[in-house]
Amino acid sequence: MMKRREFIALLGGAAAWPVVARGQQAERVRLVGILQNLPENDPVALALVAMFLKELQQLGWTVGSNISVETRWAGTASDDIRRHAAELVALAPDIILANGTSTLGPLLQQSKTIPIVFVQVTDPVGSGYVSSLARPGGNATGFAAREYGVSGKWLEVLKQIAPAVRRAGVVRNPAVPSGSGQFGAIQAVSPYLGIDVTPIDVRSTAEIERMAAALATSPNSGLIITANGAAVAHRKTIIEQAALHKLPAVYWQRHFVEAGGLVSYGEDGTDQYRRAAGYVDRILQGSAPADLPVQAPTKYETVINLKTAKALGLDVPPLLQQRADEVIE
Repeated sequence: MMKRREFIALLGGAAAWPVVARGQQAERVRLVGILQNLPENDPVALALVAMFLKELQQLGWTVGSNISVETRWAGTASDDIRRHAAELVALAPDIILANGTSTLGPLLQQSKTIPIVFVQVTDPVGSGYVSSLARPGGNATGFAAREYGVSGKWLEVLKQIAPAVRRAGVVRNPAVPSGSGQFGAIQAVSPYLGIDVTPIDVRSTAEIERMAAALATSPNSGLIITANGAAVAHRKTIIEQAALHKLPAVYWQRHFVEAGGLVSYGEDGTDQYRRAAGYVDRILQGSAPADLPVQAPTKYETVINLKTAKALGLDVPPLLQQRADEVIE
């Protein structure tokens, strides 16, 4: 993963990237804002933003030549996200890239005119951010993370990889509508799988540690980590606590499994950043966000960490391994 100093070096050296020749190179320098719901030292977020900028460069937009970039690393606290959203809007950027459900609402409250391209936002229609996927209708468009119904698949995967599980704690962020929506979808399928589910609100390291210890007092317990920025920010602690208390856990993105988590099922967030650069390019060239459809994930991937499974005393079914997109030995 990319470290902060490498990211800064990338930005500083971006002016030296070759520029794709096209007629717009003589235009004024455009300001691109980026609002992240993660801290600035987060290696996953740094790598995603760096890739986004490289994709823009391939499309002819070069930092230090025809675009400048203002990034705000808001973290997961709601007040900080709102403050950074206001700061970005006050700069009057030509466009803003918004990461995650928790950033989009505050940005839309601040501006109904500045174009916004979002990534990894759960249920943008149900949350009222866009009118429809086909015709967003406002100043925001982008890439939806998943439908709530997909959340039920996490419980199914947990049952497949750890058949003895009878109780699952569902880690969510109650500060965003998707927190309740994802839990509701999981709760709807739990009776059919014979698993009792309990919502767990995650806000701090201490809270995570208490949650894991309490859950571990009941035999045959597991975890489901729903899609939310707070879980990403605290992923090291969550993975460590799941290992410490022998709790099989299902995550929504592969980078949790690459860091030692058990199994993930979800969309490719990296691909969303890559495609977001294309939308930013089109809008900077004159397209309106209202005319660009919100795109849903086209593929979901399963990643399994066999080393973690062994440490938990789990024998991963061969069929589940065969169906996985990647198995980490």
